[in-house]
Amino acid sequence: MRRNVVVAGAGGFIGGHLVKKLLEGGDCHVRAVDIKPVDNWFQSFAEAENMQLDLSLLDNCQIAAEGSSHIYNLACDMGGMGFIERYKAKCMISVLINTHLLMAAVEAGTEQFFFSSSACVYAHGKQTSTKLSDGLKEEDAYPALPEDGYGWEKLFSERMCRHFHEDFKLETRVARYHNIYGSHGSWDGGREKAPAALCRKVISASNSAEKTIEIWGDGEQTRSFTFIDDCIEGTMRLMDSNIREPINIGSSEMVSINQLVSLLESYAGTSLKRHYLSDEPQGVRGRNSNNERIKKLLDWEPSVPLEKGMKKLFRWIQTEMNRQRY
Repeated sequence: MRRNVVVAGAGGFIGGHLVKKLLEGGDCHVRAVDIKPVDNWFQSFAEAENMQLDLSLLDNCQIAAEGSSHIYNLACDMGGMGFIERYKAKCMISVLINTHLLMAAVEAGTEQFFFSSSACVYAHGKQTSTKLSDGLKEEDAYPALPEDGYGWEKLFSERMCRHFHEDFKLETRVARYHNIYGSHGSWDGGREKAPAALCRKVISASNSAEKTIEIWGDGEQTRSFTFIDDCIEGTMRLMDSNIREPINIGSSEMVSINQLVSLLESYAGTSLKRHYLSDEPQGVRGRNSNNERIKKLLDWEPSVPLEKGMKKLFRWIQTEMNRQRY
């Protein structure tokens, strides 16, 4: 049966890739919604029903949800670590989007609702080491002490999904994304995340006379980075499952920022001097995804190696930077 699917935040990085994948399946009518004008979306597709709506407003959520069978909520006001540490109120206001979309979904009789949460919900005390060999398990979000602002918004919205299932029987799915990266997303301007920002910095530095790159912190902070193809695959598998509790969608391949820079240097064929900025936002000391639950429940986990996925992002940003230059 043909599904009527809404993708909220369709003009964003992950949303654009999700719309593309859903359209490729051929069994969906896709309503793609974003606050930005369609011309400003990272990706847009003529086959979709493209709408510009501010989903922080309930009446706009009702318009978006009308006739829907499935809703994917990827809409929020966010960016990389620099953005979420400096604009906590902006991040928190995104609770309006998820709350109003949930209300609209119940009113519209929507069957399933997906919420894109984040590894930023995890308790700060669990992320003070660069080691984290076991990674962050889903239960590590409580007792709650998430990333201030953005992390609290995500954790609150997770609970809203839970209670909308309990009170209104809306089938909800929640994914905790771990540092998603790939093409067709922000790579400059202040909202870009670490992989794209570091690609841009390495490319710029390799073309400069100084051959110097600025790194926030000491570069020893650790993360796992998840390629966009794995993110979309995991999202769709989760939506098709009966898993109502939050679940990690993240790579378990952990690296330091210094190691990531070295990898990017190898793509550029250069070796750069590193200037460390201790006063810039750095986030938690270490973060990695524990994938025991997703392997048990979905018999799957993200598998694209960092070296392979990052090379694709690096080449895409290289092309974009060359296009801007000329």
